[in-house]
Amino acid sequence: MRKIQNHNIAQLLMQLKFTPQEKRQALLDSTEKLISIIENDMVYPFEFVCFKITGFHPKGLPEEPLISGSGLIADLRVFLSKLSGQIAHSVSEENEPIYTINDLAKEFEVSAKTVHRWRLRGLKARYFVFKDGKKKLGFTQSKIDEFIRGNPQIVSKARQFHRMVNEEKQNIIQEARRLAQNHMISRRQVYEEIAKKTGRSTETIRIILLKYETANPENRIFEKSAGVITSAQATEIYKLSLQGCGITELMERFARSRSSIYRIINQKRAKAILSGKVEFIDSDEFLQDDAEQKILGNPISFEVPTSEIITEPSKLSGNSLTEYISTLKEMPLLNREQEMELFRRYNYLKYKACLLRTGLKATEAASERITRIESYLSEAEKIKKMIIEANLRLVASIANKHITTGTNPGDLISEGNISLMHAVEKFDYTRGFRFATFASWVITKDYARQIPAETDRPDKAASESMENIQHDLRTTSQVKVVAVEQARQSLVEVIRDNLNQREQYIIINHFGLIGTAIKREKKSLDIIGKDLGLTRERVRQLELQALQKLKHSLSIEEFELLTE
Repeated sequence: MRKIQNHNIAQLLMQLKFTPQEKRQALLDSTEKLISIIENDMVYPFEFVCFKITGFHPKGLPEEPLISGSGLIADLRVFLSKLSGQIAHSVSEENEPIYTINDLAKEFEVSAKTVHRWRLRGLKARYFVFKDGKKKLGFTQSKIDEFIRGNPQIVSKARQFHRMVNEEKQNIIQEARRLAQNHMISRRQVYEEIAKKTGRSTETIRIILLKYETANPENRIFEKSAGVITSAQATEIYKLSLQGCGITELMERFARSRSSIYRIINQKRAKAILSGKVEFIDSDEFLQDDAEQKILGNPISFEVPTSEIITEPSKLSGNSLTEYISTLKEMPLLNREQEMELFRRYNYLKYKACLLRTGLKATEAASERITRIESYLSEAEKIKKMIIEANLRLVASIANKHITTGTNPGDLISEGNISLMHAVEKFDYTRGFRFATFASWVITKDYARQIPAETDRPDKAASESMENIQHDLRTTSQVKVVAVEQARQSLVEVIRDNLNQREQYIIINHFGLIGTAIKREKKSLDIIGKDLGLTRERVRQLELQALQKLKHSLSIEEFELLTE
């Protein structure tokens, strides 16, 4: 029998053992009355319980937590059984019929388990001495009638059920075998389908089929499980789905149900969302009730020309720099209003994605929620691309001012484009400055760091504040060196997970990920081209492709660490 959980109620039972037998009957009656008025979703103090049972208020008790209604009913049921067991009367002394658990089960054509469930729902029972001289739990006719009046639907529903005969079990097994031949549905779906047809619970169906398979391992209903999916398999499933592989093909290839494949893909999608760092420039207007309608309600009010050449200028072959710059000159610059519209939209989309991402769990994420987050981030990425393309002319102009002997113009433009990407992320459009001003400062600052000699030339030097920034960058504390080195090693792992071998070689060597944080061993594109047997132009093309891939896998900080 279950133990009484509340120590005060357990202590009260111990004290009442010494109560004269003639008074215990009144205690049993008062306990039954108390059970009938307790509500599951309420809480009660022990003082109330003690008074209702004994008629006395306990004194000197320390302050105790309130008792939940459901817990109190369970404890009082045990209390009633144990107290009645001490003064069990013979059934012959009662003036109404008394039923044992088995008697009651036969009377209502239900199982003994159902009777026990009725007790949990409030059917009161006491111990009586029956004709065979044994003390058993019994139910008086009056308490049974009281329970039926309070729970007519439960009793009626229970009567409709009957013990499952062997023929019905065989029909269930045959139906399960038929459904299991369709590999498009899972075990759980088979259980639910049979439960719907038979009127039995899903758990009952599951237990019947489990017992059958345990007893007949050579004649299983379901194919033997492929086991727990490994991390590598889950990653492969996700990558194949991104490449356009259909769900049916993935089911056959990995011996998984449709629901399992969708669950794996959604978990990977959610993890990809959670692993990426999404930052936005906040604005009070995002909190307004009509913010979404005002910012996203209408399409962008102007068009920004796009071009494959502009997006990836390094793909121009031969003497392409002049042609590239000429192409950029044809691109219209954004005016103040257009910048404001794009940056407001860009940051609001990321704000909405962050809101939806809050509290997201990879194991529980709904596909619809993931899709909405991905949609916001995808739209934000398109706007970022528009902003970058509209400002590539600015990069070329600043790069031209930093060309010195031995400096490759193409490399300068490539580095400047990366700085431009960073500037888009950090620009606070709410301050009213022009983006070109901020981007120029960021690009010039990065050139000053990458080409220290430039700061010594009067015609190329940045402002005094730029010199201070450069000085700060050169005086990085030794405390951070170890942390930077660890981050660099983590970065190399991400690169190896997302790029092919040739792309890995280009990125690792060009950005100096070989060596230490203090002394980085960088290679020029020319040297890398000779190592790989490729032209310098082809190496730059591959580098840009690799950076585009990494952009989706690295946070802003990791991207800065890569390109510093």
